[in-house]
Amino acid sequence: MPRILAFLDQLSLGPLVLIAATLGLAPFVPEPHVWEKLGMLANGALTRPIDLFDLAFHGLPWLMLVAKLARLAMRRPQA
Repeated sequence: MPRILAFLDQLSLGPLVLIAATLGLAPFVPEPHVWEKLGMLANGALTRPIDLFDLAFHGLPWLMLVAKLARLAMRRPQA
């Protein structure tokens, strides 16, 4: 766990936002892939291995962004 936190600390926020916005949402038309896969997950239709991989591939940038933001919020000095 400390290695993962150290890795998150080394990541810059700007590129992480850019990666989440592009790779995390691609393809943009007709709907972002991650939304489609989350809808399939909610409906119980996410059963094929390629769909599971797709959800992981397009969801990972968002999970990393949320983790980085949470890490930054916890490290903020208390006033």
